[in-house]
Amino acid sequence: MSGCPALAFLALVVLAPSGWAQARDREPASVGKIYSCITADGRRLSSDRPIAECQEREQRLHRADGSVQRIVPPTPSLEEKSQLDARRLRQELDNAAQADAVRRDRNLLSRYPNEAAHQKARTSGMDDIQKSYAKSGLRVAELTKEYKRLASEAEFYKGKEMPATLKQQLSANEAAQEALRLLQDNQRTEIQRLTKFYDDELARLRRLWAGERPGSTK
Repeated sequence: MSGCPALAFLALVVLAPSGWAQARDREPASVGKIYSCITADGRRLSSDRPIAECQEREQRLHRADGSVQRIVPPTPSLEEKSQLDARRLRQELDNAAQADAVRRDRNLLSRYPNEAAHQKARTSGMDDIQKSYAKSGLRVAELTKEYKRLASEAEFYKGKEMPATLKQQLSANEAAQEALRLLQDNQRTEIQRLTKFYDDELARLRRLWAGERPGSTK
């Protein structure tokens, strides 16, 4: 009998690890978060991960205590995903445009603290084109005067052969006048464009000087 306690102790030492392991394996797993949903045919399902049968339906994600942590929206279809992407892109473009409008307005205020500063910029910006337009106008007047002289000279040759030199001078004058007319058309268009640009800029500045928020679209 004296050996029995020793044998029992030895058996305890040898078998304890496996017994402890079995006991540990029998312990209940810790309860994690649970997904739940109601299928289209009315079945109530739950799982420890998103439920495939409810991809197109709303799912609830529960905490360990059963309370709802959040609502998981349905997985969008390809068409819905495309629409979401398009809306997201439009929003990003709108945000970028708004940020650009704010920067533009702030730059305007920085460059032109008052109307006198803007008028100075307008005068400087339009000076070259206005001088060019005036210069081409003077040249047109000179050519017109010269053409009258050449035409008067050509009167002497009615019914007779006009000298080649005179013909060439008349032709060259007409070509020069036509070129200048086209040039002046372009110059007038540019003057109108610049005038509108500075007018629009000044109108915007007046609103900003009055306190309108930069980037506002009012």
